[in-house]
Amino acid sequence: MGRILVVGGYGSFGSRAAERLAREADLEIIVAGRSLERARQDAERLAKSAKARITPAAIDAMKLTPAQLQALAPDVVINASGPFQSQDYSLAHACIAARCHYVDLADARAFVTGITALDAEAKAAGVAVIAGASTVPGLSSAVVRQFAQSFARLDTLDIGISPGSRFDPGLATTQSILGAAGHPIAIREAGMRKTAYGWQGLHRHAFPGIGRRWMGHVDVPDLDLFPRHYPTLQTARVWGGLEAGLFHLGIWSLSGLVRAGLVASLAPLSRPLLAIKRRLGVFGTDRGAMFVTMTGADANGAPHRIDWHLVAERGHGPYIPTIASVLLARKLARREFALRGAMACFEFFTLEEFLREVRDLEIRASFITA
Repeated sequence: MGRILVVGGYGSFGSRAAERLAREADLEIIVAGRSLERARQDAERLAKSAKARITPAAIDAMKLTPAQLQALAPDVVINASGPFQSQDYSLAHACIAARCHYVDLADARAFVTGITALDAEAKAAGVAVIAGASTVPGLSSAVVRQFAQSFARLDTLDIGISPGSRFDPGLATTQSILGAAGHPIAIREAGMRKTAYGWQGLHRHAFPGIGRRWMGHVDVPDLDLFPRHYPTLQTARVWGGLEAGLFHLGIWSLSGLVRAGLVASLAPLSRPLLAIKRRLGVFGTDRGAMFVTMTGADANGAPHRIDWHLVAERGHGPYIPTIASVLLARKLARREFALRGAMACFEFFTLEEFLREVRDLEIRASFITA
């Protein structure tokens, strides 16, 4: 029986990852976090319908020692205890020392791309250390992998994510989002290295069945990973947006103060702005969405374009960032993933695998070719 320890297992994303894994009879899931009481409550909730064995544990992700980890004896650790912008690799180091695999849901650019610093250490221990098993770059790279074969030359790539207003991101996620607003982001545009600014680049994107939503620049690992893997790529941009237009425009306006140097960061406003968002959430929907737009040339040299969309209904959008970690943790626990070393989660599963995993949820994908 494979043992999977979910750190942050009763949080917004960790609880959903544990829930998906709990459907497997050949797994044991350890729901863990700083509060044993909350871990126990969530474990008891999961156990009511789980096929897997569910147990709780109290751990502090940043203080966990290899000895403590060995006592729990997991085969795989899922780190869902963000925000990763302020984390180091202490948990990954502990996993390597304990000789168990490590997978996280990070979308912090430096954290994910820097994980390769642990590569030699992880290979020596015979384990996989995988950062970024989330929507970006996990799912985004699976989408591009699916359609890249139809391009003789891939020129531009735009990726965007917009959650529904009823989703509660929690304080830690809100702090990471607001902390980046107005700060410089290195991007590749028209073959040149340029500087964008968090939450700026204001424009609207039309999502099928949902409508138009405001979008702005966000800083994620994809901005480094895609140009590295696709040498012909001239432009790579990633966008984020909120369903509530007034709220999005409010953050956009405040990001201008950060860019101008009048305010150091919007992170101190996280609590009041999150409280406002929670009040406004009742006026929004539970529909989240993602898009990937690719342009370039086909085998005949003619212009070629793919517009791919993912739409989540009934509040199922928050499952999307967890699926990559579920797929990889399951493969690692069952010894179906052979790579060893430290790496970003880039093209490690197919789009078909992702869509098969969410077929019981109200999550639907579509694409058009031009």
